[in-house]
Amino acid sequence: MSLSAAPRWDFSSSAGRDNYRRALGAYPGQVIVDLAALKANMEHLVKRVGGPGGGTAVMGVVKADAYGHGLIPTALAALAGGATWLGTAQAREALALRRAGIGPDRCRVLTWMYNAAAAPFEDLIADDIDLAVGSLDGIEAIAAAARRLGRPARVHVKVDTGFGRNGFTPRSFDGALEALARHAAEGSLKVIGLFSHLAVADMPDNQDFVASTDDQIRSFDGFARRMAACGLKPEIRHLANTAATLTRPRIHYELTRPGIGLYGYEPDPSMGVSSDYGLKPAMTLQAQLGTVKDLDGGHSVSYGRTYFTQAATSTAILPLGYADGIHRSASGFDHEGSLGVDHPGGPVRLMTVQGPRLVRVSGRVCMDQCVLDLKGRSDDLGVHEGDTVVLFGPGRGEGFCEPTADDWAKAADTISYEVFTCLRNRVTRLYLHAPQVIRPEDMHLLDPTSIL
Repeated sequence: MSLSAAPRWDFSSSAGRDNYRRALGAYPGQVIVDLAALKANMEHLVKRVGGPGGGTAVMGVVKADAYGHGLIPTALAALAGGATWLGTAQAREALALRRAGIGPDRCRVLTWMYNAAAAPFEDLIADDIDLAVGSLDGIEAIAAAARRLGRPARVHVKVDTGFGRNGFTPRSFDGALEALARHAAEGSLKVIGLFSHLAVADMPDNQDFVASTDDQIRSFDGFARRMAACGLKPEIRHLANTAATLTRPRIHYELTRPGIGLYGYEPDPSMGVSSDYGLKPAMTLQAQLGTVKDLDGGHSVSYGRTYFTQAATSTAILPLGYADGIHRSASGFDHEGSLGVDHPGGPVRLMTVQGPRLVRVSGRVCMDQCVLDLKGRSDDLGVHEGDTVVLFGPGRGEGFCEPTADDWAKAADTISYEVFTCLRNRVTRLYLHAPQVIRPEDMHLLDPTSIL
């Protein structure tokens, strides 16, 4: 009988159980997204800032296919949790939300990343999507599209408060205000918001970074005063990311934009762990083992001879690789390998007849697979081809044989955001608790084969 290191999934129906079985047959790896966790995280974030009734609304940031969790299911879960705004970087995702039936009667949508020379501004304006402006070219292109349509575009002015990325600088702001005022007077633009992005709010224990964030806040408030002085006082100011939503109530203003918090993670491990903030990770990545075989001690594993077995052992194929989004930098090296260094590979929860065990990627991650050194004989462990293992999910960390995306980020020298968003679409997405979270009239927006 196959062992499973995954939790006992809470299927909503026999059809959900059948969907799960089919998914295991279709591909040897699955992403399980708990929509109830997404909803609960949003409810917690809304409660933290007060929500629209308390003067501060919350935007569910669903860019990058909702950080790899799935755009439409995640958006619906965020709305169920009390979000009244949704945010996407790319225009295509903003349009997809509207065309799925998430209209302005349910939420506002803001999008902010585009090439002003080619963006589909007329489509965006027609679908009542709010647009960021951070360049004079953007202002002029949006205003021209609005004139062609005969209706004003809703714009949010992006300012650079020290991040050095998008937005008007203090020096370029006068020109922007002149253009905005001119187009607002003619009725092609309606200036709704002012926003910026914080660089280091996710490290509140670093006093230099705290001072830098304070400087950004002062700069932002200065931009707001300059807008008000020329008759363009913004209705909505938004500056707080997840870190500031959790730690800086003074800058919640009229809207906050928690990104990673919606998905159940803290912005940086220096802040602690997600449970410290009442958040629960929503994603689990699992896979079914391929070939299990015995190897003698001193046997090299994978490309480059970077890992050698220390003693007689068994190995198992983890049939996910960098083509699935498993970072090659999460490869495992040992001191007997050709590189002469130790680098623990990505952690994997394995179930044995003695209970759960943590094993690691051994040797280099390949395009479609990795190798796991079981550090023991598979016959003794009860491990077989087809067993389900967990790469990460909600849990207490690798010290408890419950690896999280933070643990994988540490192994790959990156951040949890990249761990999620790099997961390719050939890894099936499956959704828990959809009937409990999604409105009955919206259930058709989900692929019925994805519902557990």
